[in-house]
Amino acid sequence: MKKSSVILAALCVSVFVVGTSEYLVAGLLPQVAADLGVSVGAAGQTVTAYGLGVVVGGPLVTLATTRVPRKALAVALMLLFAAGSAVSAYAPSYEVLLVGRVLSSLVHATFFALCLVVAGRIVPAEQVGRATAAVVSGLTAATLLGVPLGALLGERTGWRTPFTVLTVLALLGTALLAAVLPPQAAEPAGARAEIEVMARRPVLLALATTAVGFAGVATVFTYLAPLLTNVTGFPAFVVSVLLLAYGAGSFLGNIVAGRLTDLAPAATLRGVFAALTVLLACTPFAVTRRPTAVLAVLLLGLLATATIAPLQGLILRHAQEAPTLAVAVNVGAFQLATAMGSAIGGAVVAAGALRWTGAAGAVLSALGLVLSVYALPLKSRAGDGSGSRTPTAV
Repeated sequence: MKKSSVILAALCVSVFVVGTSEYLVAGLLPQVAADLGVSVGAAGQTVTAYGLGVVVGGPLVTLATTRVPRKALAVALMLLFAAGSAVSAYAPSYEVLLVGRVLSSLVHATFFALCLVVAGRIVPAEQVGRATAAVVSGLTAATLLGVPLGALLGERTGWRTPFTVLTVLALLGTALLAAVLPPQAAEPAGARAEIEVMARRPVLLALATTAVGFAGVATVFTYLAPLLTNVTGFPAFVVSVLLLAYGAGSFLGNIVAGRLTDLAPAATLRGVFAALTVLLACTPFAVTRRPTAVLAVLLLGLLATATIAPLQGLILRHAQEAPTLAVAVNVGAFQLATAMGSAIGGAVVAAGALRWTGAAGAVLSALGLVLSVYALPLKSRAGDGSGSRTPTAV
């Protein structure tokens, strides 16, 4: 096995562990609330606290660590994540649990960005899309397997057990990274250059494309279960199976999009957003019949994560000299997209129009498509903007 493959596997596993933490507590809210003596709504704020930690803390941690050697930074971030998970697992009170969640969240954006940057540097320029998809697959696997398995374990043994397991896995991930990542110098550009690069118009356009375009997916997915139950008429068990199929489709869509990004980044990005726009616009009509509803869920799964590789590739393309901050902010942009999409979908549902969340999502995806035209000209090729870059050792 090539050394780059081993490194990508280690990064994927580590991202899986960190990604599992984000929504793990969402499946354990009743147990957390009962154990710590708070309402379920208050327990749900631990998810919000994590998201805010990613959006706000990510850029700050990234800027503060620009001069830290990359391997040392990866190991330190995983240790901090393990510490946050341990605090969460043994929190004696709700307030301490919040501290543990925020501590873990501070790692999320910077670590994910670091993994993507490292992945892009250990492969040839024409394979960056596939390397990005390999790292992102750890995140999709976390959604598909880590979160539901953690929730199942918590139901059987108590909510603290999944966090204990997560702590152990984080320590194992730390050891794995320490073993396979060769020494790599800190970013030579520094914090000022990171900020200057992120402030470039193409980079800001790419960030806007992420925040607006991906929000279209969140508008529908957040309310997909009640949509399939109340509008389509599926029983709860079937909805669970369909959500699992959605996750499997997301895993596949991410891998395929990574390969297509290497071949034609502009066409892939615009093609995904165009397909999403059409699909979401058709969803209000598709969910009225079971066969078409199943098809819509499967296609949404394939297309949802297919946006990630080309969007992250777009950031790496425009921020090559100092990419870590821009990628970290883009991770936060996905979080912002989820929050924005959920809020818009919630407003549609509150208006009694659950069936029409897809229409709102289609508008957002269409706006993402328009932004992508300006962010990445169609004439771009996989090698454009990368100069004569050769694989960089890590």
